[in-house]
Amino acid sequence: MNIFRKIGLLFCLVFLLASGEVMATHVVGGEVTYTYLGNSVYRFRIDIYRDCINGDVQAISQDNPAYISVFSGNGTRLFSDSINSSSRILIPDNFSNDCINNKPATCLDRITFFKNYTLPENPAGYYLVYQRCCRNGTILNIVNPGSTGATYYCQVPPASLTNPIVNNSAVFKNYPPQIICINNPLFYDHSATDADGDSLSYEFCTAFGGGSANDAKPVPTSLNFPAVSYYFPYSAKLPMGPGNASLKIDPVTGMITGTPAQLGRYVVTVCCHEWRNGVIINTVTREFQFVVTNCSKAVVANIPQLSSEFNTFIVQCKGYTVKFRNLSKGANDTYDAYSWDFGVPGINSDTSHLAEPEYTYPDTGTYLVKLKVNRGSTCTDSIERFVKIYPSFHVDFDHSGLPCPDAPIDFINRTSSTYQPVVSYDWDFGDGKSSKDFAPQHVYDTGGDYTVILRAQNIKGCYDSSIKQVSIGRFKAFAGNDTIIVQGESIIFNATGGSFYTWTPAAYLNNPNIANPIGYYPDTGRFVYSVHVASQGGCVGDDTITVWVVGQSSIYVPSAFSPNGDGINDVLRPIGVGYRNINYFRVYNRWGQSVFYSTRWGAGWDGQYQGKNADIGTYFWMLSIKDRFGKDVKMTGDATLIR
Repeated sequence: MNIFRKIGLLFCLVFLLASGEVMATHVVGGEVTYTYLGNSVYRFRIDIYRDCINGDVQAISQDNPAYISVFSGNGTRLFSDSINSSSRILIPDNFSNDCINNKPATCLDRITFFKNYTLPENPAGYYLVYQRCCRNGTILNIVNPGSTGATYYCQVPPASLTNPIVNNSAVFKNYPPQIICINNPLFYDHSATDADGDSLSYEFCTAFGGGSANDAKPVPTSLNFPAVSYYFPYSAKLPMGPGNASLKIDPVTGMITGTPAQLGRYVVTVCCHEWRNGVIINTVTREFQFVVTNCSKAVVANIPQLSSEFNTFIVQCKGYTVKFRNLSKGANDTYDAYSWDFGVPGINSDTSHLAEPEYTYPDTGTYLVKLKVNRGSTCTDSIERFVKIYPSFHVDFDHSGLPCPDAPIDFINRTSSTYQPVVSYDWDFGDGKSSKDFAPQHVYDTGGDYTVILRAQNIKGCYDSSIKQVSIGRFKAFAGNDTIIVQGESIIFNATGGSFYTWTPAAYLNNPNIANPIGYYPDTGRFVYSVHVASQGGCVGDDTITVWVVGQSSIYVPSAFSPNGDGINDVLRPIGVGYRNINYFRVYNRWGQSVFYSTRWGAGWDGQYQGKNADIGTYFWMLSIKDRFGKDVKMTGDATLIR
């Protein structure tokens, strides 16, 4: 070990021993709640969950007493206090060794602190805050967990003599989960009850830091406690990351579902909001570390989630009959291996013992389907999924317009939905472009056959798509390449792309209404022609060509070229005007070896010899051409290859 690292570790150890306080890496979660006793007296309760198998014994012993501070809602600290506890219980893991394969060793306890405080009506309300540092260093989803503390708090709603609000906080019903097996469906009820009958909603929310390595058990001094930082792609809303198996919470029921696919420890924070008269009056927060371990349940009830809707097997939009799928494992061979309840209220006949039953629902609506595996046996499991029946929903479209490049195509949306509105349209035009408009217009740059897809979803979660082929004519008006000729010569034009051609101007052309008119030029000059091209299908387009008429023949071979692939001067070739044809063009290296030979105008040497880059240096060329009078002309020279 590096000597400086040894000294650093020794210093840290001495510091911790000297401080007499051990960082609380054993704390895995907590929550703060309260009960109103009357006469402005509130009984506060702080629950701290601790790892009693891996946690440091000294750190656990230092949890008692708890230091708290009470603040006015405007941030003023009113008082601080210490609370002793005599309430410590072990939390049952709710699994037997028979029902879990490779059951991990677990020990979770809860220490609870109670204290009554008199808090008169306050228009700003109150906060009670508890802090502890630090977290388990192996947490995956937050930054620097080993040096990041935790803050647990609750709020008493604002109240005054003219606007009294009497409130009891919501209380979570179930213990946090201890054993989460990788690749096994999780279905955990994180709901709460409220003594006042307030409406409750749920969401994943941000965890807060608190305390430090130097002050692991601080007396809270401020309401400005920092939010923890999450590693990408984790976040407060996606505490176990994105994807089909990500953790989700139902905002109405508080049910947490998902299929964890990665081992590890994750901070998960659930906020339970209390609603009264349409306004949130309080929020209770529970933070806990979900630990995904390498175990598996012997019996797993599993209805797959085929819909993107939360915890929904399927949104049936074509009819009322649903064919259920069953991915459960560990079922026995008895009649009660599978017990289905299809969730129709008011009847008892909506059940089945088949592995994958089919059921026809009596009406539209949302139904909660329940499946229990091995009912009545030692190891059972159950799952609930929603089924939504909302027929009918059908996606379709047509298109119109001239099927030509650069011509607008109008897409006609013929989607029909019993339940409005349709909340999303996603068009894929098959050429890399898309639209979210109801009935878009699109222009294709080139001809071809394109696969167009329209995907849509309505307000009930119905999803459908339609796929059709759109054929665009392979049409492109082309007048030909610009050319140079000698005075007194003629050329034959060669336009392409359609069936009908019109050249303008018609000067020097023998027929301006064909693709390949002959142009004769007795005078020098530069002549620009435009050709209008039309196809049998109605596509039209225009292109231009320039004819440059010079007074005499000429030939040019570059003195250097650079075949480096930049598109500039990459090829060594003769450039000529006024010559009938080329007899040959040869290139030799310094040893007299022929490295290139061609008899075609426009061909040239690209600097390759025997499949490899030729050496930098000087090369020699020989050119034989026939002029317009049939006389052979020979030329020689040299060119330098550079890269």
